[in-house]
Amino acid sequence: MRLRLRKLIGTVVLILLVTVYAIFATAFASLYLGQASGWVHLAFFLFSGVLWVAPAAFLVRWMEGYSGRPR
Repeated sequence: MRLRLRKLIGTVVLILLVTVYAIFATAFASLYLGQASGWVHLAFFLFSGVLWVAPAAFLVRWMEGYSGRPR
């Protein structure tokens, strides 16, 4: 697959990933953390704010055509 096409596909998927993830994280917090303390909210949003980075890193690696081998 050409690098330009990979970047286009990866960009669209990354935007969808972040959007869907943010909606689910906020919905989960609204449903289950409504009566929780501020510290629980802080911990949840810190954790969920960092959690999306792992799948995004794999996606960006794929977009760049990184295979793990030196070129």
